[in-house]
Amino acid sequence: MLVNAIQLKNYLPYISQLPNPERIEKDDLINAKFLMEKSGDLEMYYAPHNEYINRHAKIVIVGITPGWTQMKAAFQEAKVCLQQGISLEELMKSSKRAAGFAGTMRDNLIEMLDACGVNAAFQLSSCRLLFSQYQHLLHTTSVIKYPIFVNGKNYSGYTPKIIQSSLLREYAYQVFPEEIGKIQRNFLLIPLGKAVTEVVENLVNQGKIPEQSCLFGFPHPSGANGHRKQQFQKVKSRFRCIVKKYTNDL
Repeated sequence: MLVNAIQLKNYLPYISQLPNPERIEKDDLINAKFLMEKSGDLEMYYAPHNEYINRHAKIVIVGITPGWTQMKAAFQEAKVCLQQGISLEELMKSSKRAAGFAGTMRDNLIEMLDACGVNAAFQLSSCRLLFSQYQHLLHTTSVIKYPIFVNGKNYSGYTPKIIQSSLLREYAYQVFPEEIGKIQRNFLLIPLGKAVTEVVENLVNQGKIPEQSCLFGFPHPSGANGHRKQQFQKVKSRFRCIVKKYTNDL
């Protein structure tokens, strides 16, 4: 396990001042206390869950950036951990478990992972177990490590494009590959959506991350992606072949 508690320690006083978890609202988190950087219409805020790196992961799932749902879940769990006196390492690990693709997005993601055989590859009844007792197999992260909002709304990866922003480029093409480099080799890499796939493909071509068994073209599991099921049907058979080959190479 690798964790970076330096950033977290800076925000602990503010997390301790948050209301009880069930009462945390946007105004409690989207404010100057948690604002990390601002660039034009882009605002980056702190969230504690992506500080934890599971370097022994066999499955690495990559989103674009934590959205509001994930951010809120991470802080709710962090607040609970502080109230219980849990160590900072366990706080970050627990926050990641609670926040990783939280909400209906997780349900959609699990459904697609099971459909392309990831659960069978690891002898699991369902990939839902990756978010509980089999979390040691999983590392969830984002090419933009911390939550990004554009005019108060979740950043989707397109307005602006990552390449058009120095802030986004730094995190996608410097911070993210450094994180991936800390994970031991031979893992199944799953980039979610076109924007993430583009970043990962570029990094592979640049030699900044190794070419892995990778499910390029995996649809973004957000409920806002109305074409998700149609997109997945087009790639499912190819994904099943990649997953099977990955299993055989283990």
